[in-house]
Amino acid sequence: MGEEIAVRRRRQPEPTGQPRRIPQQKRGRERFEKILTVALELIEKNGSDALKMSEIVEKAELSFGALYQYFPDKSSIIRTLAERFNEQGRACVKAELATVTDAATLRQALCNIADQYYDFFRQEPVMRDIWVATQADRLLQEIDAEDMEFHAQALFSVLARLEPERSKGELLAIVRLTMQLLAAAVRYAISLDDVEGRAAIALYQRMLPADIGRLS
Repeated sequence: MGEEIAVRRRRQPEPTGQPRRIPQQKRGRERFEKILTVALELIEKNGSDALKMSEIVEKAELSFGALYQYFPDKSSIIRTLAERFNEQGRACVKAELATVTDAATLRQALCNIADQYYDFFRQEPVMRDIWVATQADRLLQEIDAEDMEFHAQALFSVLARLEPERSKGELLAIVRLTMQLLAAAVRYAISLDDVEGRAAIALYQRMLPADIGRLS
């Protein structure tokens, strides 16, 4: 009976892919941020696939109990980091789309977004690794889907203003595919060396139609 209890106590929490709780007190926030900082350092050094909770505990000088108080599994840490990086991407998209007044400025905004996303992932190898990880982990795929839908809805607001006569269904189909293609182009470009990657982004930009809102 004693052995059974010991085994139960050592068992890790069921994977959830989400933080257990977000601390409100200063000490808790500092510990929360320390965990994320250490995780970033380990991912930068070894990649997200090699990230281990035991290494975070050791490097952050915490107990397993303190770590699991905030993050029940590795996926929850990667998810939190991905969501933070996504916030930066969303700010970029919102800023560019805010400048759109017609078809020409919309096309230019999408070109600028592709450039900025490419540069962002080139400059942040950790985010590049995490972005790839979100594609391979079922629990993390929803982050990418949620982020993609955010961008699609932001673009939908612009197209609905420029093309008020078009049906919502048509516009949603256009914006969702447009943002999927943009993400695919960036994902492909960052898999290449920088010269080839920039050439790929430039090719994608030349392939953008002059008037996206006229697609059907």
